[in-house]
Amino acid sequence: MIIDVNSSQGTYQIILKRGSLNDIKKYCDFNRKVMIITDEGVPKKYLETVKSQCKLSNEVIVKQGESSKSIKTYEYCLKEMLNNNFNRNDLVIALGGGVVGDLAGFVASTYMRGIDFVNIPTTTLSQIDSSIGGKVAININDYKNSVGSFWQPKKVIIDLNVLDTLSERHYNEGLVEAIKHGLIRDPKSFELFEQGNIKDNIDEIIYRSLLVKKDVVEKDEKEMGLRKILNFGHTIGHAYESYYGLKDYYHGECVGMGMMKILKNEDIKERLKKILLKLNLPIENDASPDKVYEYALKDKKTNKNSITIVEVNEIGKAELKDISLEELKELII
Repeated sequence: MIIDVNSSQGTYQIILKRGSLNDIKKYCDFNRKVMIITDEGVPKKYLETVKSQCKLSNEVIVKQGESSKSIKTYEYCLKEMLNNNFNRNDLVIALGGGVVGDLAGFVASTYMRGIDFVNIPTTTLSQIDSSIGGKVAININDYKNSVGSFWQPKKVIIDLNVLDTLSERHYNEGLVEAIKHGLIRDPKSFELFEQGNIKDNIDEIIYRSLLVKKDVVEKDEKEMGLRKILNFGHTIGHAYESYYGLKDYYHGECVGMGMMKILKNEDIKERLKKILLKLNLPIENDASPDKVYEYALKDKKTNKNSITIVEVNEIGKAELKDISLEELKELII
């Protein structure tokens, strides 16, 4: 299945096909140097599969986790490309989850003022959400995505078969973004999580999530308005990630807890709670509310005296609302 995504940098394709990892040369121009950026958690067989289809490739294997979205790792990737004489006609491939996609995309967006970038997401989180839309970034200290840019991929290749190697926790936490997409835009997608075995519906869940993300980013590529609804649960979720040093809880777990804090509709909140528990995901934590609030103040949506949050009072409909910082603190508590 091919999904076309339109952007200011051109139209690119999402290839959604089981087994597509074995045939990426069909979709990509490998008649040039290719830098593959991946992490230690990605099975080596996936890296070898990609390398076998490239005429000339180098790879950078970074540590697994948010710590790799750092200035130090970013600089190392750039130096490797310079040392191997990559030029503006060459290609960067991200092979991994959201961390790798953000890092590799930011490297591609800045190396020689921008070179081609192909994203091959290997986790539920990255396949559902972060691999499309053009947001790429790295962290500064414990603050998420503090430095970044908009850089669209030339292709996104999604092979659902690679999800079979994920642990249950990694698999499930990534699904939170699909739950979010259902809450803000697609009631049918949300309902799929309430029906039977979630894995039996995974193909449809991911496809529907991609359509939600495509629709939103096409209408608001640079997050001037509508795209902000994709941040549902993220303001408090990112604050939780920072509080726990970007390591104790995964991104999806924090977003899930963030959505639980933001939701005011008790019926929707209870339905979300049941889904999270069904996936063995946390619904609360022991973080210090005051400290979490301090981290939340670093959110990019914070103004001098207010912050823009996303509210969902009816499944499938999200609203942007400006609230005072005191109101934000009350939500966190």
